[in-house]
Amino acid sequence: MSDLTVPIVELSLIVAATAFGLGVLNYRGVWFVRAAKTWLFTTDHRRIGLMYIVTGFVFFFIGGIYAILIRTDLGLVQGLGLDPQTTLGITPDVYSTLFTMHGVLMIFMFIIPVLAGFGNFLVPSMIGAKEMALPKINAVAFWMVPPAGVILLFSNAYAGWTGYVPLSTEAFAPNSHGIDLWILGLHILSISSMLGALNFLVTIIKHRAPGVEYWNMPLFVWATLINSVLLLLALPSLSAGLTMVLADRNFGTHILAAANGTPLGGALLYQNMFWFFAHPEVYIMVLPAFGIISTVIPKLARKDIFGYAAMAISLGVFAVLSFAVWEHHMFVTGISTNVRFVFMLSTMAIAVPSAIKTFNWLATLWGGRIWLAVPMWFCVAFITGFVIGGLSGLLLASVPIDYLYHATYFVVAHFHYIILGGTLMGIFAGIYFYYPIWTKRWYNQRLGQLHFVLTYVGVNVLLFPMFILGAEGMPRRVYTYLPTADFQFWNLISTVGALVLGVGQLVFAYNMVYSYFAGEKVVGDPWGDPLPSTMKGPAPTSAARPSPVVPAIGATPDRVS
Repeated sequence: MSDLTVPIVELSLIVAATAFGLGVLNYRGVWFVRAAKTWLFTTDHRRIGLMYIVTGFVFFFIGGIYAILIRTDLGLVQGLGLDPQTTLGITPDVYSTLFTMHGVLMIFMFIIPVLAGFGNFLVPSMIGAKEMALPKINAVAFWMVPPAGVILLFSNAYAGWTGYVPLSTEAFAPNSHGIDLWILGLHILSISSMLGALNFLVTIIKHRAPGVEYWNMPLFVWATLINSVLLLLALPSLSAGLTMVLADRNFGTHILAAANGTPLGGALLYQNMFWFFAHPEVYIMVLPAFGIISTVIPKLARKDIFGYAAMAISLGVFAVLSFAVWEHHMFVTGISTNVRFVFMLSTMAIAVPSAIKTFNWLATLWGGRIWLAVPMWFCVAFITGFVIGGLSGLLLASVPIDYLYHATYFVVAHFHYIILGGTLMGIFAGIYFYYPIWTKRWYNQRLGQLHFVLTYVGVNVLLFPMFILGAEGMPRRVYTYLPTADFQFWNLISTVGALVLGVGQLVFAYNMVYSYFAGEKVVGDPWGDPLPSTMKGPAPTSAARPSPVVPAIGATPDRVS
């Protein structure tokens, strides 16, 4: 693959986007300018929330393209016994860029912005506030995200999404400033996230309506509140570590670089700083999804959430423990046995709040008048994916087992089950639940069900073979592998799952866009009591409890245009 290939492709995309924009201005100039002014300069929390979500999904599809290329190399090309360099032009350097950009875009440009979008749209209405506490800062925080995403795309970074030193401090001739641009993009996103977190904290603490107390707030608000605290405490560690890398690369410092003959010390310092941020970051990516699931399940099960206090307290326990487990990412670095033992116990302790939430969701479903609408399908999928990811995490929490699986595809499967099997399913549950509220139009139910089937099957066919590959010793972060029959077969199966998952997301995109213009109009509360023929579970008794009311629905305005 030529060194000019990526810049040429990116330049072509920019030219195509510019031509499309000029075409729109030519035919619908007045309409476009009016609409652009409405959205570009808005401080309305609802519009900003939707822009976060749309922007996140744009980068979701871009990051998905990187993932498909990775799986095509490992599964389709090498699974059929072909050479990736001669077939696809994927060299070790190209592969490093692919998996680096995939990870960075999916975490920082998809999951975090989309969950921030849900928070922006829902939190003020859930607590009875008219607007976010700092609306202009809210708008500034969003408009820092798109340019940061463009900078990350042009960085073509190659050091992995973790940016480990000494790899990230070394000069790489074909892309000498890639890491510098990568750090710049992440710094901008960090500032954006901290501004958003401060805004959420002030809004929730100071702008609750009379009667909205901490112990009757919706669980999504609890999740957003705790999530904001995590962001404010964790992000400075990432920013400090990245600034050290930037200084070593450009200003001649030796904070992390090889100095005094101890390069390992710098590498371990960076790992401690990075994982002090990155393990809370895992919960930053999951806690808002917990809140979404805890909103959708009670509404569609026609029951109050089981164990509200325990659910809220467990969110806080997650927050505390998330800062007490980062060293489990470094079990194989030679740290003290006593230190490893303490972090092993703290990591296993996270199973307690995880189990509380899982059993409480199941208890909420038990005996409910369950409406098996598309959002409920994704809620159930979330529970199964989170359980698989959590149980595999318990295995990795054990030091001896981690020694075997640390650098293998077992870890890849574990992490992706939390993110794809968990957070992604929660995001889709929220999208399908709130779409008719946001747009006042229904999506196509059949396409929604097809999207669920393709997504659920794709995620499991993609990820479960990785457990087998990891157990058999296949290392992660390598562009090629020993051509054993098992490695080739399971990589091929995993790639089939990736393709199925990708097709499912195309169905989702078509359904959302088409339904926005042509979907059946919603009248009243879209998630009010459905017809008995669409219900599952026992029929209501004469003394049935009233249906719970989700504050966000009652306070949601008309369709945003």
